[in-house]
Amino acid sequence: MRESLEKMLAKGVDNPLLRFGLGKAWLDEGNGVEAVVHLAQCVAQDPKYSAAWKLLGKAYQCEGDLAAARQAWEEGIAAAQAHGDKQAEKEMTVFLRKLDKA
Repeated sequence: MRESLEKMLAKGVDNPLLRFGLGKAWLDEGNGVEAVVHLAQCVAQDPKYSAAWKLLGKAYQCEGDLAAARQAWEEGIAAAQAHGDKQAEKEMTVFLRKLDKA
């Protein structure tokens, strides 16, 4: 699946949904560096995309950049609250709590 998304991007298609899909695919493969590239672009294109903020934090965490993970989740919580996305807000709040305990 990731390969087909990469081909779309290479053809000039670039939107938050495509970047989210690429970021998730890279994260699922354990490649936080590539995931960060696409997820950061996703939230740059659509700062209200709370699910992308959530995964961006996970990607940073995967790479060991806990400060960046915290920043992403804090921004994601604000985005989720602004749009009434209670589930994403709860999940990112839990991620922050776990980060604080670590």
